[in-house]
Amino acid sequence: MTSYLRRGALAAALLLSLAACQRGNDAAAAAAPKPAPMQAAIHTVPSDLGELRVAEVAIGLEHPWAVALLPDGGFLVTERSGQLRRVGADGAISAPLKNVPEVWAEGQGGLLDVVLAPDFASSQRIYFSYAEPGPDGSAGTAVATAKLGADALSEVKRIYQQQPKLVGPNHFGSRIAFDGKGHVFITQGERQQRMASQQLDKLQGKLVRLNLDGSVPADNPFVGRSDARPEIWSYGHRNMQSLAVDPRTGTLWEAEHGPRGGDEINLPQPGKNYGWPIVTHGIDYSGLKIAEAEGKEKPGMEPPFHVWEVSPALSGMAFYTGHAGSAWNDSLFLGALADGSLIRLSLDGDKIVKEERLLKSLGWRIRDVRVSVDGKVYVLTDESEGKLLRIDPPKAK
Repeated sequence: MTSYLRRGALAAALLLSLAACQRGNDAAAAAAPKPAPMQAAIHTVPSDLGELRVAEVAIGLEHPWAVALLPDGGFLVTERSGQLRRVGADGAISAPLKNVPEVWAEGQGGLLDVVLAPDFASSQRIYFSYAEPGPDGSAGTAVATAKLGADALSEVKRIYQQQPKLVGPNHFGSRIAFDGKGHVFITQGERQQRMASQQLDKLQGKLVRLNLDGSVPADNPFVGRSDARPEIWSYGHRNMQSLAVDPRTGTLWEAEHGPRGGDEINLPQPGKNYGWPIVTHGIDYSGLKIAEAEGKEKPGMEPPFHVWEVSPALSGMAFYTGHAGSAWNDSLFLGALADGSLIRLSLDGDKIVKEERLLKSLGWRIRDVRVSVDGKVYVLTDESEGKLLRIDPPKAK
């Protein structure tokens, strides 16, 4: 009996040692730079306007969440597990940048959006959002600014913190956009506490508007109300993972996940209620009605600007405008996770006149999309070995 116990103890110790080695190897791999691919893979995919050329710029990213396009032709990419990496124009992936704040990387939480500050050319500052850990296993969406260096962040300052922090792994949002008037907008989820979206003393399920330094603008719609958070711009949202400002008009567009069905686009107005969970086009994942829902519309609550009855699972948003030489001019792109596609909406002013789904033949979850100044479209795939893709747009005929 003693020999069996001894052998069992030795086997257990060996397994623990192997597991520790594996964790060490995983950590070392995450911390190491990744070389550029020997030769970028090129895919040809169909579209309504002819075949498209899609190049793999970088490969081997761990569930990448957002990409920011740098002026030098390189990129910044967040990985949900907590790494912020530089990607060179040649596809080489850096070691993780130092001094990223602690990230709560559980479930849908992690390191999320990253955008360049409006004055990046002179300040080298970036904004990024992440799930911030709290006491007793709680977490909440937060946003920080930092100065970008070659291999590290400096002058890191948190400018926003979702309150209260809640326990649970899902619905953090989060996207960041600037209005060009000195304000930053931040999207969040309701952390699967559905009625929190309707409670103005909580920040879950709210679109937030701040000054660039994180202070509250004096003209925010709920400033001065004792029963409401002054940061709130609009409320009644579910899980917003898409946000962009239309360069043509300055109008803010937002898209959010419905439950099972009911993904929607809104053009959020100050102080307005967008209904979740009182009104929705979706149902629960169980197949049952959302318990709090009273229908698809209700007086005093804003209807969606555009809605999908079958959820593509929207994440990422970018306008394609100012490129008259492209057949895609005046389009809106959205990533689709569940549908495995890049959605292109053709626009006539603010009116959506046509929908096209691209990249479906590749079979990848699309997490983010950005458009470069020269009209290229960049896309992130949300996989354990995620990719940064470049799409060459079709020319106007």
